[in-house]
Amino acid sequence: MNICLEQEYELDLGINYKDLAETVIEAALDYEECPYECEINVILTNNEGIHQINNECREIDRPTDVLSFPMAEYEIPGNFEQLEEEQPECFHPESGELMLGDIIISLDKVKEQAESYGHSAKREYAFLLAHSMLHLMGYDHMVEAEETVMFQKQEEILVGLNITR
Repeated sequence: MNICLEQEYELDLGINYKDLAETVIEAALDYEECPYECEINVILTNNEGIHQINNECREIDRPTDVLSFPMAEYEIPGNFEQLEEEQPECFHPESGELMLGDIIISLDKVKEQAESYGHSAKREYAFLLAHSMLHLMGYDHMVEAEETVMFQKQEEILVGLNITR
């Protein structure tokens, strides 16, 4: 597994961002039984940075907590069976790793939401990572049935790591 963590914004929330990202990402990949070694990019920014990206990429003119940009498209969420055959461009030509995509997190939102929800910044950061990883593996929450499945999975990933509210 190759996680490239880029911290564009310095905010000390008492979290080892890299270590926790590795732990949550690995747990999410194991939970979904991903058969590949993966490459994931994680960018930590502030509200201003994520606002700009959200506006440019999604035409939504406001900051958000997390953005996910998957490399692969899935007919069935979490089904990796046809990726090598149908989407070889999703695999790094040198390492052979599945390039899952990019996760962008606003550390300002991590702090704000942890305070708002009454749990730790660690729990909020881990939640956003698990949520985003599921997006990178094809899950979404646009309709209620999908939302129920996705939210159950992210909660089970966090409970498995003993990261609870």
